[in-house]
Amino acid sequence: MLHTFVALVQDKPGVLTRVASLFRRLNINIVSLTVGESERAEVSRMTIVCEAPDHAAHRIRASLYKLEITVDVDEVGRADAVIRELCLIKVAAGPKTRSQIFELANVFRARVVDLAPESVMLEMTGAASKIEGLIQVLTESGYTILEVSRTGRMAMRRGHHTSRVLKALGTPDPDHHDETSFPEKPGADEILPTEFAEDES
Repeated sequence: MLHTFVALVQDKPGVLTRVASLFRRLNINIVSLTVGESERAEVSRMTIVCEAPDHAAHRIRASLYKLEITVDVDEVGRADAVIRELCLIKVAAGPKTRSQIFELANVFRARVVDLAPESVMLEMTGAASKIEGLIQVLTESGYTILEVSRTGRMAMRRGHHTSRVLKALGTPDPDHHDETSFPEKPGADEILPTEFAEDES
């Protein structure tokens, strides 16, 4: 099954390589990975989607905590988080077919962000299933998709506030992030496997 992890990591060279190497050692495939600035100085927010057995989630989170560059880790699910993806789709289109593509974009609430003599570029933000739905309709309608660029999932827990918001609300200790947004950190003595087999029980 798919697991979505949100990790706050130090903004240093080589962090992405360290995280990717960890998943390689665990024999777990990364489906998508997005990284960018967070609300904290010198800390980046990384959203990792991976394919792994259901029982492996806690151990993966604990393994991420073992990296010295990791500040916080959380696993989020669809029920308790807002999950979105950004996609750019370039479709071959001339003067005779643009209007139909514009109509399809309107149905899926996509935006036209570029118009060239022989193509139209659409921008869409939403769930992965919604993006895949638009791509499927375009393909089945006979349009030629020239390029597709997708960010992968970005996720944030519902109802939990960043340190900046907490500070604005007058919270005494806004930098204490562990109790506000992320579950308790696993114990340092937890035994971690080197990999997760598909048939592991």
